[in-house]
Amino acid sequence: MADGEVGLRPVGHRIFAQYAHAPNALGYCGPAGSAALVAAATGSPPVAAVTEIEDVARRFSGAWPYQRLLGDLLGIADPLDPRVVRGYWTGNDLSAGVDGAEFGSRLLAELKPQAGHYWTHLTEDLLVEAAPSHAFHVLGVYPWSRLLGRGPEPLTVLESCRVGWAQIEQVRAEHLVVRGPRLEYHDAGPDGPARLTLGLDEIRTIGYRVNARPFVQDLAAGDHVAVHWDFACDRLSEPEVDALMAQTAHQLSTMAPRIARTGN
Repeated sequence: MADGEVGLRPVGHRIFAQYAHAPNALGYCGPAGSAALVAAATGSPPVAAVTEIEDVARRFSGAWPYQRLLGDLLGIADPLDPRVVRGYWTGNDLSAGVDGAEFGSRLLAELKPQAGHYWTHLTEDLLVEAAPSHAFHVLGVYPWSRLLGRGPEPLTVLESCRVGWAQIEQVRAEHLVVRGPRLEYHDAGPDGPARLTLGLDEIRTIGYRVNARPFVQDLAAGDHVAVHWDFACDRLSEPEVDALMAQTAHQLSTMAPRIARTGN
């Protein structure tokens, strides 16, 4: 077995499939009905071919440009290299060292023609928030943070779409009981300007199986997991939890002046 592979699945392909599956299954991004993601994430037969995952990943209009540009800035040719995939979805030392403004300038030059007049907020003003991360895509590029305070949906989407972290309390047959923080939005008022923050840890129930197979084997109470669209898609080591926390904190900090200034 070659370095960087699990069975027939390169590690980067598996990680991408684990994080990309939930929004893809909900119809939010990527090609419709991509069984290849489930096969790669769970190792269930037939295991997705390398070329198949590459084709699927290229059709994610959000994640793929980020991973391609991040790899380019790091001198890594393969956007599905595990260092690049991990850097985008949950953060690592490599992605943290990339100049956000340089990355953002290149990214916006690519995204703006596609977004057209629908996302007029994709301007140079956004460069102060730019980072080569999923957190930036969700909290900065997507329009939902500009709709906060206009009903519950924007906050629900932001919380679901961001990659969060949680610690397992119980493993049940079909669900996990986990403890972790969620996003909270506070409107402007006597206590200060509008703000988006992480709340205190709370208990909730999330999924972890697709077609009766988990994305992560042998989960146990005390394990840390990544949560995407109320689904435990990955087991996180303590350094990986720290990196994801830092990535999230950075994004909330850089967007705070915009939230405070405009209320959204």
